Amino acid sequence: MKLAKVGGVLSAAVVLAVAGGAAMAQTKIKLEPLVTAINTPLAMVQPAGDARMFIIEQNGRVKILEGGKLRPTPFLDIRSKIPALHHDFDERGLLGIAFHPKFKDNGKFYVAYSAHLDYQADLGQMLWYSHSNVVEEYTVSKGDKNTADPSSARRIHSVAWPQFNHNGHWIGFGKDGKLYISMGDGGYANDWGIGHNPALGNGQDMSTQLGKILRIDVDARTGDKPYGIPSDNPFVGNKSAAPEIWASGLRNPWRCSFDTGSGDLFCGDVQQNSYEAIKIIGKGQNMGWRRVEGIMRCFDYLKPDDHPANCDKAGITPAILEYNNCTAKPQGCKGISVTGGYVYQGKHAAWKGKYIFGDWSKSFGEMDGQIFFATKGKDGKWSMEVAEVTNMKGKLPYVLAFAQDNAGEVYALTSITTGPNGSLDTIYKIVP
Repeated sequence: MKLAKVGGVLSAAVVLAVAGGAAMAQTKIKLEPLVTAINTPLAMVQPAGDARMFIIEQNGRVKILEGGKLRPTPFLDIRSKIPALHHDFDERGLLGIAFHPKFKDNGKFYVAYSAHLDYQADLGQMLWYSHSNVVEEYTVSKGDKNTADPSSARRIHSVAWPQFNHNGHWIGFGKDGKLYISMGDGGYANDWGIGHNPALGNGQDMSTQLGKILRIDVDARTGDKPYGIPSDNPFVGNKSAAPEIWASGLRNPWRCSFDTGSGDLFCGDVQQNSYEAIKIIGKGQNMGWRRVEGIMRCFDYLKPDDHPANCDKAGITPAILEYNNCTAKPQGCKGISVTGGYVYQGKHAAWKGKYIFGDWSKSFGEMDGQIFFATKGKDGKWSMEVAEVTNMKGKLPYVLAFAQDNAGEVYALTSITTGPNGSLDTIYKIVP
């Protein structure tokens, strides 16, 4: 999952203007249950031209929601490929799913998950690394469109991971047909420790894929790689940078999405102790971590809560939004771990173009999930507000992720526990 560190309706009229944006009237929403009895849902994707929704559970199963009901047999079950997860809390597991742009014709799809260490490829790290993060290709069974062919598995991409946390590992296809992969900085804290560049941190080390957004071509091959390196990737030909890199300077990009209108890539990037951030990420951009935290707060990995007045900010693309993290900035705080969402493109005209996202909780000790609406002003600056949920009493469940269907409607994926326990979790449709 995504954490960065280890009773009443949501307060009405709580408004936070960020990055210079103007305050807005609060949005009132309802949460309509779409599906219950699911286990820690971390993504839900609807392939183009398909009536089905595919839901990934953290423990390693992909389930199909069709006609408002879950099909009894999983579409894919890779639980045996995933290390045993800690029931109280874990950030590993089945973390992402994406369908090939030509899925309707070729039946290909991709999953991102935490795998057991590869004792050949990862021999040097196997004694002290946690796991490998893998992207794998599968094909639908020829005789049954509702089951995947497990024998079709083809490993596309694999990176040894130092710690259990900060995996990122959202995957998605852009309008260009290329696969984008979000990569956290490798875990622990402050982009420091085993498996981290001590001088720069992994986010700023262009020789590693950790702390980056990657862009690869699943329909091609470059050299002996099981994927292609697009020739227009920004660092192709740069011997000091990994050619897969699309953008750098990420800490833990937990849940990204492409705006189906503009094509912009939005990510919720979980920060350290003081701030949380939303970033729009473009080609070749440096998003700042670990030189800065939040929008543009200078960061010292040895004194993470201090934020010195001056630092080198050259070449950094600022986040579009930040809010106080309750860990170190309790005054006016909004949560402890941002959950990236989607730009709304559904039927409700007043919501068009608004970015709906959230936070896992305001506290690790109890459920207190948050849902936010963000709006881009005429001045180009973004502002955000806490949505008021009018049909639920008490605090919201933990907000794990968001989803968007082919009609542009947005959903909140929630859990009532801090870990992958049981099958009592719920996905809600967000409606006025």
